[in-house]
Formats: sequence, C-alpha cells, structure tokens
Amino acid sequence: MFVLELTYTAPVERADALMAEHITWLDEQYAAGVFIASGRKNPRDGGVILAVGEDRAAIEEIAAADPFAAQGVCAYRITEFIATKTAPALAPYRQQLP
Repeated sequence: MFVLELTYTAPVERADALMAEHITWLDEQYAAGVFIASGRKNPRDGGVILAVGEDRAAIEEIAAADPFAAQGVCAYRITEFIATKTAPALAPYRQQLP
C-alpha cells in the first residue's frame, strides 16, 4: 500500500485551473482499483492519496501522469507501507509481512 502526499509547488490558483483534469485522473485510478481514498490537506497546501498495489514503479508512473505533476504544480512524496491491520471495511487490502 502507498501514501501519496502531494505538495503544491505553484500557487493554488494554478492547481485550481487544473482541478477538472486532476479529478478525471483520480476517477480513472479509482475505477482501476488503485486509489481507495484521497483529499485535500488542511491547510490547503496539497493533498493525500491512499493507493493499493505491489509495484512501486507502477505507482510512481501513475503519479507522474497526474496533470498536477505533469504541469509542474505539485511534487509527490510516495511512502510504501505494509498494511497489516485495517478497519473491517478495508480487510481485502490487508497484507502479510514478508
């Protein structure tokens, strides 16, 4: 599992101008089963996405395709973790330690 932290590198107005494209990209990743939660940070200096997958390179490729990243509006910090405990609703995403 991965935590994708977006930090704006440009004024928030530039992010707002790309928001419709960003949301379309988010929707595509939800439909593909990659993203399971996302939202703005508070204060609004970026966002956070919770993603599932086994391949960090694939997650990095997905993040690079975000219109925010492609247009230089944000930087991504990607943290991989092993989700050994979850809420019951997230049980299908539980992982075993290697």
